[in-house]
Amino acid sequence: MGRVRDIRLLPKAHLHLHFTGSMRPGTLLGLAAGYGVRLPDALSGGEPPRLRATDERGWFRFQRLYDIARSCVRRPEDIQRLVREAAEEDVRDGSGWLEIQVDPSSYATRLGGLIPTLEIILDAAERASRDTGLGIGVLVAANRVKHPLEARTLARLAVRFADRGVVGFGLSNDERRGLARDFDRAFAIARHGGLIAAPHGGELAGPGSVRDCLDDLGARRVGHGVRAAEDPQLLRRLADQGVTCEVCPASNVALGVYDKPEDVPLRTLYEAGVPIALGADDPLLFGSRLAAQYELAREHHGFTDAELADLARQSVRASRAPEDVRRRLLAGIDGWLAAAP
Repeated sequence: MGRVRDIRLLPKAHLHLHFTGSMRPGTLLGLAAGYGVRLPDALSGGEPPRLRATDERGWFRFQRLYDIARSCVRRPEDIQRLVREAAEEDVRDGSGWLEIQVDPSSYATRLGGLIPTLEIILDAAERASRDTGLGIGVLVAANRVKHPLEARTLARLAVRFADRGVVGFGLSNDERRGLARDFDRAFAIARHGGLIAAPHGGELAGPGSVRDCLDDLGARRVGHGVRAAEDPQLLRRLADQGVTCEVCPASNVALGVYDKPEDVPLRTLYEAGVPIALGADDPLLFGSRLAAQYELAREHHGFTDAELADLARQSVRASRAPEDVRRRLLAGIDGWLAAAP
């Protein structure tokens, strides 16, 4: 391939990173020891756990590990540490804007309720941004396996804090469960309040789940969305409407959606004109962060530096970063490409 440019120096935006899953493994070990939480070997062995979530048992194991990790985040200081370290990792990987995704209800019982929890998270994001120079927005996500009324409560909460750093509204957990349209009211509230709709779809479930995100939830971004590659008509629709897929290649392989990195249909989406924002999803469980996703595109899909720069531009354009941040990042991408390898 010859000499190539350093991916970590390529400015980019990171639009798919889950709050608990952003944790450093060492941080989890320290928090667990401090709170007397006994971690299973899969979370304490120093290597990412082996997962295969394409069947119900595999997804249950993934969710159990995630819940154990979440139980180790209990105090405002833990929240601040988690966000600061996620920001530090992103800066190291060349990110200039991060949208971190969180369900505040997961922590509300320990932190005094939904409103105090979101205030703590937003304060942590503001502090981390100030300390690291990374722009940070928060995407509030409802849980697909909970009642849709809870999603409406979260949507109203998210809109209430739109002027404090909340930029979007999502829907996470197993997209094979429940119907997207059950959450249409929550997403209508969020969209009416100026938030971007960014639900999960098209990873564990097929292209129909992506179509449901568009039709029922008004999605402008889809978390994952890779299974859209199985439907050429859906690919054309995503491209024509400019709906971004937040593709997380290492996550797709770790969860067994695809067997090998080269099986992820990254090239299919790209060549169909579907906007893409590469994301790390849950580095704690999948073992790789943002820059590694670009390296995967280069190594396993033959993306040239010009194409990697294009992916970075697509991530910035799909973000909710302020206009001055977007201009700075786009100029930086042009500069990265103009520089000699």
